[in-house]
Amino acid sequence: MSGITDFDALRRAMAENSERPEGPARNARAEQLLAEAERLDIPLAVIEALGHQLKVYNYSSEKDKMFVPFARLLRMWDERPGDFDEYETHSLHWVFKWVSAGMLDQPHVPLASIEKWLGEMEHRYRLAGHSERAVRSAEFSVAAHTGDLDRAERAYTAWLAADRDRMADCHACELHGQGTWHVKRGRDAEALDLWRPVLEGEYSCAHEPHSVLASSLVPLLRLGRVDEARAHHLRGFRLVRPMESMRGAYADHVEFCALTGNEARGLELLAERPAYFTDTGHPRSRLDFMAVVALLMDRLTELGLGGRRVPGPAGQVWTARELAAHARAEALELAGRFDLRNGTSHIGDEARARMARRPLVERLPLGVRTAAGPAVTARPQAPVPPVAGTGTGTDSDSGEPDLQALLAEARRLSDGLQPHALEAWAAVARAADGVELDARDRAEIVEHEAMGRGPEGAELFERAAELYAEAGDAGESLAARARAAYIRALAGRVDEAVAAVAEPYDGILALYAEEATGVRQAASVLMSRARILMRRVHEGAPGALPDAEQAIRELLALVDGHVGDDVRLVSRTAEARAMLAEAAEHSGDAGRAAELFRRAAAEFVAAGLPWFAVEYEVRVAGLAHERGDMAEAERALRAALEHGGPHVEAVGRAQLHLQLAEVVGGRGDVREAAEHALQAAHWADEAGEAAGLGAWARHQLGGFLLRQGRYAEAAEVLESALPDLTADTHGDGAIVQTRWWLGDCLGELGEHRAAAEHRLQAAEIARHWPEQQDHATLAHLAGESLGQAGLPADADRAYARAGDLWRSLGNVHGLVRSLRARAWLALRTEAGLEAARELMAEAVRECAAALEETDDPEDRERLAAELGHTHRQCGDLLARSVSEDAEDAAIRAAFEDALTQMTRAVAAFASIGAGALHSRTAAELAAGWLEADLSRPTEAAARARAVLAAYAGADGTDDTVEARRAEAEQLLDVLPADTRPRDEGPLTSSP
Repeated sequence: MSGITDFDALRRAMAENSERPEGPARNARAEQLLAEAERLDIPLAVIEALGHQLKVYNYSSEKDKMFVPFARLLRMWDERPGDFDEYETHSLHWVFKWVSAGMLDQPHVPLASIEKWLGEMEHRYRLAGHSERAVRSAEFSVAAHTGDLDRAERAYTAWLAADRDRMADCHACELHGQGTWHVKRGRDAEALDLWRPVLEGEYSCAHEPHSVLASSLVPLLRLGRVDEARAHHLRGFRLVRPMESMRGAYADHVEFCALTGNEARGLELLAERPAYFTDTGHPRSRLDFMAVVALLMDRLTELGLGGRRVPGPAGQVWTARELAAHARAEALELAGRFDLRNGTSHIGDEARARMARRPLVERLPLGVRTAAGPAVTARPQAPVPPVAGTGTGTDSDSGEPDLQALLAEARRLSDGLQPHALEAWAAVARAADGVELDARDRAEIVEHEAMGRGPEGAELFERAAELYAEAGDAGESLAARARAAYIRALAGRVDEAVAAVAEPYDGILALYAEEATGVRQAASVLMSRARILMRRVHEGAPGALPDAEQAIRELLALVDGHVGDDVRLVSRTAEARAMLAEAAEHSGDAGRAAELFRRAAAEFVAAGLPWFAVEYEVRVAGLAHERGDMAEAERALRAALEHGGPHVEAVGRAQLHLQLAEVVGGRGDVREAAEHALQAAHWADEAGEAAGLGAWARHQLGGFLLRQGRYAEAAEVLESALPDLTADTHGDGAIVQTRWWLGDCLGELGEHRAAAEHRLQAAEIARHWPEQQDHATLAHLAGESLGQAGLPADADRAYARAGDLWRSLGNVHGLVRSLRARAWLALRTEAGLEAARELMAEAVRECAAALEETDDPEDRERLAAELGHTHRQCGDLLARSVSEDAEDAAIRAAFEDALTQMTRAVAAFASIGAGALHSRTAAELAAGWLEADLSRPTEAAARARAVLAAYAGADGTDDTVEARRAEAEQLLDVLPADTRPRDEGPLTSSP
């Protein structure tokens, strides 16, 4: 049994059901409530239950069920209109619009029936005295749906020209429909201008701005406004996610993912709503959904992922290729049913065009992490271009790559120290497999293979040295041996490397003196030796620094005067300068080190090799950060990003953007900081570092978005960061801060219960920290959230916990505020007024005691203000503690007590002086209203005049001043005329 025995109980049950999440469970409860209403045998109860049922059907995936209750309501109206009260009469006419739209979305309803219904709606609205605005809006929907553009334009014009009345859709819904028409006619910018009041929160309703945010995504992308599109996706999807009835808007977000290189997120969205594949109650939104599923699956197939397993209709395992075919067939079958009903091809044409859309952005970083692996998130590599100057780079007879052309290109790249030189040599090696080459060619191939091996390449360098010797190039042979020695140093075998480089060093100097080798080869050996000796410095070997510096200067002396346009020699000079910088840093001369790093970076840039400057600009940034020169740190990081361009590896780009985000955010430019954090998250994901570096970037991004007031976006980002943040990798401070920020976001979004959960979890971590300030603050904030979530008992416990912590920290202000909050909560619990009074009294005692104990003027001023606010809140609490239907004596007693508190508040604020003027006048006016309620007009007028006198001479530019003056005048206006002396002049100094 439901326990519903009267009309009031039914109404309460329907109100409770309205608050439940959209879906079949809510619909089923509405059906039960209709049966209960019928048992009450009250016509209006049945009417309201039918209206409730119709509403929940409309806001669900079972929209096709709403026609039956509406037909019954209409029949009841025609038979006995007197059974309907004013509200239900309005509601009956209101839902005509729902039924009209609902018929359009059901292809089994004949078009003739829809047109007939439109006429019926117009007739009934005219009889009821309503404007034709809603009728013309419905006609526009019919015409636009069938593709009758001329009729649609006429109806659109008539819709806007008709007067708005109670039957017109809300402003937000009307603007959505009007903007959608502009988009359909190719006027994206006009649509976005029209939607601005909805997007900015001026107009809203149950489904707005949800729908407008979704509808705006593709127009924004087409206009190149990608930052706004990203923001609308993050903000809008958060609104749409819990609403089952918004399958069409959900489809817009899936489409956005398919058009912006976010296929992995698109798959996640599909996985969240498996019922959307099969729910049949609203065919039009199912058509929209299946069309974008086909679009997304086609995109995956284009990326070579057609065989990937994807979420789809229950009952079988789907690959992207299989689901693409299924979704396309479903969409076209539905579109065919609509077109058959309408007698046009309009719906099918739109569906085919939507499924054929091409990506509008290659990859738009969103800042949120997706669960899908790199098989989806990584972009395919661009094809390797033909070898420069060789046509296709293939042998005309065999079709195989031309080995000589490949060799020439590889040498060009390596001689110029260009990126991708090693890849070019790898292509040479593949092409040379099985081909007889001379020793020189083989030496170069082996040497570049060694370079790609890193610390494991020493033996290959030795082999290259043998081949160079076989080719008769003693200088290159010694250079290869010296490089082999350096590789051993990189592997930690420094002493062995020092010994191994001695012979090549002596040999190259002798050859160079005899002019038997060039400066390039000699510089190469000297560079390897200098690098090895610097490794000794880094290991802390005694006396290593002077030897290393001497070796570096010897290299610079050798190269001096020989550089010219030889980029290899330029690089030797610049690297030598950077090694001197390292030496200076090792010696503690940070200024000299920074200067040398900057010079080395500048030499690389001047030589057309900016990517080599990245490392040194990063070193400059680090040194600048250490000495607090954040402007120089920012300059160096920006230079590093600019110089590196596409040649910096993904993880390096992530780190550079993240460092810039922190520096830029530190000087207050949170908008640019957020952009860098966004890029950091994107490149971390590309590098496979989503759980480490990526999580930290998302943590920072969420904080920067929060500071801009972009709460929905920040919440999405922080929620996606939280699962990856760990105490071991990021520190528990990062976890606490993320939950703290998330609680702030959710509180601003009205999700108070979730905000409380995050704040409590953060408080639980902070509970174990030596410093308890954060623990106390978080417990206090959790109390606020719990109170706003309608959980007063839980809120009281949180505030009590915070109060104990504030007391232990000696923070009187925190303690007093927690006590005041608990007092207000007590009024909402069984503790009641007496407990509230005692808590306020305790807050007063704590303030007073702290005032007595301090002689510090600033502390006394702050504590006096806290005492004033406590008395003021106590007065407000007492005045509100009695209901309007209480006995006069009880009301008067409460107001007398409240007035006493307000008077004390005025005195406390007055003791501070000008710094608390606004607080004092607010308390004075509150006391004045209480005096008026207690039938003391003379005293009330005196308080009003005191406020006006306090602001005499004020220039009126302060909004608070004007508000206080206006309230004082209002108070005087409600008092008897004889409370103002006859000879009194103007009450304000305003003109």
